[in-house]
Amino acid sequence: MNNTPIEHFGYSPQDFAKFKRYAWRYLLMFSFLYCTLYCCRLNLSNASAVMMSDLGWTKSDIGILTGTLFWTYGIGQIVNGRLSEIVGPARFVFFAVLLSAATNIVFSFQTSIIAMAALWGLNGFFQSMAWTPGLATLTKWWPGNTRGFATGFAHAFSGFGQVAATLSVAFAFAAFPEMGWRAAFIVPAAFPLIMVVLYKIFAKPTPSSVGLPEYKENTEEMARNEVTMQEIVRTRGKFYPYKYVLSNRRFNLWMIVAFATGLARYGLVTWVPLYFIDQFGIKITDGLLSSLALPVGMGIGTLVVPWLSDYLYLNNRIKACVHSAVIGAVAVYVFFLLDPTVMWELVLIEILLFVAGFCIYAINGTAWAFATDIGARVFSGTAAGCLNFCAYMGAAVQSLLYGFLLDAGGWNIVFISIAAFCGLIAVLGTLSGTQKTH
Repeated sequence: MNNTPIEHFGYSPQDFAKFKRYAWRYLLMFSFLYCTLYCCRLNLSNASAVMMSDLGWTKSDIGILTGTLFWTYGIGQIVNGRLSEIVGPARFVFFAVLLSAATNIVFSFQTSIIAMAALWGLNGFFQSMAWTPGLATLTKWWPGNTRGFATGFAHAFSGFGQVAATLSVAFAFAAFPEMGWRAAFIVPAAFPLIMVVLYKIFAKPTPSSVGLPEYKENTEEMARNEVTMQEIVRTRGKFYPYKYVLSNRRFNLWMIVAFATGLARYGLVTWVPLYFIDQFGIKITDGLLSSLALPVGMGIGTLVVPWLSDYLYLNNRIKACVHSAVIGAVAVYVFFLLDPTVMWELVLIEILLFVAGFCIYAINGTAWAFATDIGARVFSGTAAGCLNFCAYMGAAVQSLLYGFLLDAGGWNIVFISIAAFCGLIAVLGTLSGTQKTH
């Protein structure tokens, strides 16, 4: 945030210093918490090779099981985004962690794929109680022209969360080999449980909770938009925001972009570790570690590009997605042509995975900045929930589709189609022209 008088957002210099301090405190606590929560979500993908070996499952079984979380997570986004704005988002984040960790532990004692699918579906719904409520709270602390940075920063830690999930599973297997696949669901659950205690202590939900008035937007357009949102809720009812965002043409475009990005992102996250292990005979732990460049790139990309969009594309963030999609498509396609058992090609693979993750997750991160633009403090959770629903429908489709296709055919369909979906994002963004956000 800037310290010039116009950037005080209606505060005195003394109150603004306090506001900034608590804004950063919430951003850091929520980001770290959400990072560790991934240890209870992506651990299944990282444990899939061991589960296939221990339980005799096929890739189709893994696809079905991982897909249950995506469906329930997506549906939960629509419900919990708006519901948290009505009843208060803080408690949603807290219970998301407790319920998800408990579900992971119960999951580890199961052997029936039906029971495990039901539990993993519940886990998806519980996990959905964290992101959009947390994002809605974030808008209480970060005004409009800083939200690209704030949402990108928080979203970066979901990228780093994939690193945390991979490392936590690798650690669980190394430290408790006698537990087999079950270690991947017991050990990682400890990390978000520790972090949620710190979150409860240090993160505050609103400026009023620390004795400050609510901030004022510092641009006329954003202030006017927020007044419009408040009037909509007051006169049209608490659930009218759904109709408002879904009738916005630009928002509809972002929904398609979110679907394509969700498919591309989880197509890589779910299957790249197994690709290394299955196609090239790499050891399970080595396969997990070889794929780390992907989530590292994701974390950095979603931090950098949404932040730049605050300065370069504030009224038309879709342009940032076009550039990212083109580069991401090329990176994914070239990656598939290389052999990780050849040293120089392995180095290039790591670079390409980083670039692909950087670009694809940058698109996803920019979507959340747009959601806070259109919903402001009033119903950004609603907007983010709808976009996240589309993203996880893409994730659910890839999980089910690729699982069956891999059992029936080869790996080429996975990576070629991911590159094609990145190309689709670039085309849609280009065709959108210069439409305004609102």
